[in-house]
Amino acid sequence: MLAESEADVAQILETIYRLYHYDFRAYSRTSVRRRLQVACTQIGYMHLRELHGALERDPGLFTQLLQYMTIQVSDLFRDPSYFGTLRKHVIPVLRTYPSLKVWIAGCSTGEEVYSFAILLREEGLLERCMLYATDINPESLRKAEAGIYPADRVPAFSENHRAAGGRGSLSAHYSARYDSVVFDRSLRKHVVFADHSLATDSVFAEVHVVSCRNVLIYFNRELQDRALGLMTDALCRRGFLGLGARESLQFSAHRAAYLELVPQETWYRKC
Repeated sequence: MLAESEADVAQILETIYRLYHYDFRAYSRTSVRRRLQVACTQIGYMHLRELHGALERDPGLFTQLLQYMTIQVSDLFRDPSYFGTLRKHVIPVLRTYPSLKVWIAGCSTGEEVYSFAILLREEGLLERCMLYATDINPESLRKAEAGIYPADRVPAFSENHRAAGGRGSLSAHYSARYDSVVFDRSLRKHVVFADHSLATDSVFAEVHVVSCRNVLIYFNRELQDRALGLMTDALCRRGFLGLGARESLQFSAHRAAYLELVPQETWYRKC
């Protein structure tokens, strides 16, 4: 049964790549299998073979499946110490540049993007900055660009903002509408949202900062090295790379290209 399930997973991934040009073949197989099984149940199929057959016949089904295949868990100022390190150790260097470019890779529904935009505004740098927010999920990008979140998430957002060294009230950056909050358009005008795959696409700009959190943990080692290679190529000399709390450069082929910025924090500086 295990061999059959593995074959079914491999067949679905090949079909996705062949028909829809999304490459999940080098993602962690354990994670992919779990997501496919959840999708299969939720969409209403008994077995992965049935899901595979439907994918070949119905392009609309892939849009549904993509919501299960990509990671959509985030928070504003998630892991406040990450943003504390950004504020304390990265921002002083960024002040020395006349213009700035930041790449948020795997931006999901946009919480990380608005965290960066707010912090850069608080530090007086947003007006000279362009943020590139990329993801492979069009629905996530649509939500990110809208900048609308449920109001019941605001207390956690505000606490994270405070813990990350936020200046003033988070409410200065959004307006409330019924049971939602909408982040200021003045933040969004500094952001370019775009479809980009770390598995198949190339570098599109030279940037000063790359933040790619909780994405690499879903890749196998080969794809991790490919993604990190893109980020390394994108970064200017002495640029900064931020990873997720469970991610590291320790065993990467690109480890020698970086210096650890702060012990115990996942911020690195390109040599």
